[in-house]
Amino acid sequence: MKMLLDTCVIYPTVMREMLLGVSRVAGWQPLWSERILEEWARAARKIGPTGEMQARAEIALLKTAWPKSEISWVPSLETRLWLPDMNDRHVLAAAIAGSADLLITLNARDFPRATLCEEGLDRLDPDALLLKAYNMYPDQIASVGNGILLEARRLSGREWEMRDLFKKARLPRFAKAITTSPS
Repeated sequence: MKMLLDTCVIYPTVMREMLLGVSRVAGWQPLWSERILEEWARAARKIGPTGEMQARAEIALLKTAWPKSEISWVPSLETRLWLPDMNDRHVLAAAIAGSADLLITLNARDFPRATLCEEGLDRLDPDALLLKAYNMYPDQIASVGNGILLEARRLSGREWEMRDLFKKARLPRFAKAITTSPS
């Protein structure tokens, strides 16, 4: 399965790392465009003077780890598309150009299902996707989650609990499943 990751699910870090970890486990192909990655880098400026530099370093690592994930397209593709927010056309264009099956976004309002369906796409929020993956591969996904938890503790110096970390990352149903289901 190919899935286009919108900027809002690539940045923040915990959500991105969980989506990429699940992709590795399930054999799914994440996709993005240069513009999506650039939006991430610009958004990271908000966290402080080193935010953009850190994001660009993470982007370089991401490109190395997933060399077939970056999508480009001819400009005419984007110009033929319509969305409620025309600034999001590049996301849909990337999904179409990459032959994505899914668009993973938190921005449901600006990606109407009927419009996506016309292009052979469906939309899921990351919480639903991760819950689906957890139900398919509980032990492997729990292992990915534990790795992210340990890294979050290391980087923050805070003793995060699994459920709190993933709830804070806007993954409440996944957080509940991964902490209440026996694995």
